[in-house]
This record gives sequence, structure tokens and C-alpha cells, in this order.
Amino acid sequence: MMLFVISFAAFACCAAARPSLSYLENHFTAEAESEEVRSAAIKRLLEVFGMEDPPAVHAHKQAPQYMLDLYNTVADVDGVTKDPYLLEGNTVRSFFDKLHSEQVEFRFNLSTVARTEKVLTAELHLFKLRPQATLTFNRHHFCQVSVYQLLDTSRNNRTQDRKLLSSRLIPVHSTGWEVFTITQAVRSWMGDEGSNLGLHVVVRTLGGSMMDLKLIRFASGRNHHQSKQPMLVLFTDDGRRRSTALETIATSSLPQAPMSAPPSRIARSLDYSEEEGASFPCQRLPLYVDFEEIGWSGWIVSPRGYNAYHCKGSCHFPLGQNMRPTNHATVQSIINALKLLKSIETPCCVPDKLFSINLLYFDDDENVVLKQYNDMVAGSCGCH
Repeated sequence: MMLFVISFAAFACCAAARPSLSYLENHFTAEAESEEVRSAAIKRLLEVFGMEDPPAVHAHKQAPQYMLDLYNTVADVDGVTKDPYLLEGNTVRSFFDKLHSEQVEFRFNLSTVARTEKVLTAELHLFKLRPQATLTFNRHHFCQVSVYQLLDTSRNNRTQDRKLLSSRLIPVHSTGWEVFTITQAVRSWMGDEGSNLGLHVVVRTLGGSMMDLKLIRFASGRNHHQSKQPMLVLFTDDGRRRSTALETIATSSLPQAPMSAPPSRIARSLDYSEEEGASFPCQRLPLYVDFEEIGWSGWIVSPRGYNAYHCKGSCHFPLGQNMRPTNHATVQSIINALKLLKSIETPCCVPDKLFSINLLYFDDDENVVLKQYNDMVAGSCGCH
């Protein structure tokens, strides 16, 4: 009997604690609204990064070493641009050869490049391997390497026409990357996608005769590691603003602006902001954007996130030079202090210097892209 009473009491307790229908409706409505806001926010953030949808995840892919080195050259560890003039344009794309031919022929799929992007420079990167044959008694020390654009087959005969794009001498004994400019061909392919029939590389002696391929070999996508595969590197500009009046050259790390608060002050400022409003002076505070939390870590190679910073605080009279006020803000603060006009508020605490960041990521076709985005980091704050 006692067992029955305990069970009944437990059941009654659970029934009393059971949420009402109106509570559940409000709970699910709030969750739906929260998800809707999150979806809209992510979509807007993608627009900031020039995308409609996030690229597919390529967790097991490796970025080409060239692209990693280029990223480290133009950006610091947080992705902030070291010098906005180091990079030609604002986008660098890398493409691997899709032909995988036994011959020295290559073809690259450029369908992910928008027609609106301006092609500035295009480079063919080929990795020259060590010669297989002995060169002890070989009289050739240099060879002529020429890159041709393949054209439509001639109607009069079955031989394929070709156009010379780049040609230069390279040492026969050397090994490593060789780079050839092929901008003219890529521009023609962008204008007419059907004209992209690929590239053909010819190696000749200084006398003009064909070179033995055992002496001069380039790595191919078929037989060699991905780190040595033929690659097309494309420097473009998507037409976005190159720089703004607020953007300046950043060093390897962001300068600590006069308006930035030390860590101890930041902690206190955050407490004050909740209890007393913006009672602390205008300053720069942290605002870390974590790509993993957003769900983008699967396709972004680097950085994992960045500190965008944000500006917060009051701009009350008198405005000292440490608040970096404009003349207009100074006048506005005086009018506000004298209460000459009731509708005039105090100046606003806003960024007065902005830096760009760089993103290294995989696109939908598994190509690695390096892209620079302006006005992404608040370098310092002031009263405006």
C-alpha cells in the first residue's frame, strides 16, 4: 500500500511539473525565431564574404604549399593584412590539372571564376623533376621550355593549331618549381569557355631539336604527389573596394591604439556597461569571430577566427585628444554640454581606422582560394 502511495505521489509531482501547452508553444516559437535569426545572420555574413552558400566541406584535402606560403606572406597569424599593396588584386585562385595526360598537356577548369572578376595575372606552375638519365657526358646544360595555348583544329588539316604564350631557358640539372606567365590564354578562356582546350609544353635544346623527356621531366597529376602537381595560379580582382579612407597598412600585429583599454580595464568596463551604461570613455574592446562556432571550419583553411574588435564608450565633453575626436564631434559635444539644442546627442564612439583580413579556403570545386576583405577589423576607435 505504501508503494502505491509513493508511486501516486511521484506521478502527481510529475504531472504538476509538466509544462503547460502555452509554455510549450512559446518555447517552440522562441526556438523557431532564434533559428530564423541565426539563418538570416549566417546568410548576411556569407554576403559580406562574397558568397551565396557556404562551400562544401573538404576536411581531408590539403592546401597547396604555394597558397599557404602566399597567405603567410600577406597576412599575420590572425589573418590581418600586413600590407594591402603586397597582393595584386584581392583574389588568388589555384587550380589543379584536370587532364592527367601522359603527354605534357594540361587543362584547368575555371568555371568557379565569376565573369565579373578581372584577370590580372595567370601563372602555370610546373615542378621540374630530377633527370632519370645520366648527364655525365651530356653536352646540354640548358633547355628551352615553351608553353603553348591549344587552339581549334585547322579545317585544312588534322594538326592542332597552337599559340606561343611563354618561353624561356632553364637549367637541365635543376629541380623545383618553374613558373610561366599565361595571362593571355586565361583571358581568352574567360571570354569564351569553349575555347579552353588546354596547354601544351614543349622542351627543346638550344639548337632547336626536341629534348629527350628522360632528361627533362615535369611532375604530373597522374604519377606524382599532390604537392608537386601542375597548378594554375590566377590573380584577379572582383571589383570590390580596394581600400577606404579608414584603412591603413597594418604591421605583423595590430597596433594597440590609444583608445584600447588594457585587459584589467576591459573586464571592468564590461561590468560597468551592464550596470551603468556607457559610463567609461570611448575605447576598443575585443570581438572574436570564431569560424568553428559558426560552422565554417570545414572549408576555411586559415585563419580559424579573427578579432574584429568593436568600439564602445561615452564621448562626453570635454573631448581630449586621446579620444581622437573630429572637429565636428568636438563642436557637437560642446553644443550638447551647453544644452543649446535639446535634440543634439553626444558624439558616437566608432572605428576611425579599419584593417582588411585574408581568408584561405576551399571552393565548391576543391580549389584553394585566397581572398582579401576590406574593413573587417577595427584598428582604433574615436569620437565622431
